Amino acid sequence: MRERTLVAIPPRIAARIDQIAGPRRRTEFIVEVLEHEILRREQLAALEQAAGAWKDEDHPELAGGASAYVEKLRREDDERFEELVASQGGVDGNHPS
Repeated sequence: MRERTLVAIPPRIAARIDQIAGPRRRTEFIVEVLEHEILRREQLAALEQAAGAWKDEDHPELAGGASAYVEKLRREDDERFEELVASQGGVDGNHPS
């Protein structure tokens, strides 16, 4: 069941909604817009509440920037893979040529 609420909308806004939503779809459009806005505001509130939770001193590995840290991780993964392949005698199990 839906709750009915009477909301006065200026005619120019109603006309624009009707152009976007199409005939007889005004309520559906308004509900969709309201849901989107409620979610946006909840997300903003969560971000404001979490502000200051991240402390640079807790993450010294990111001092050079996140991009540099990710590159370092990838380089280390590549090195570990190459070492593993070399210890296994090549990718296909044969000794490298």
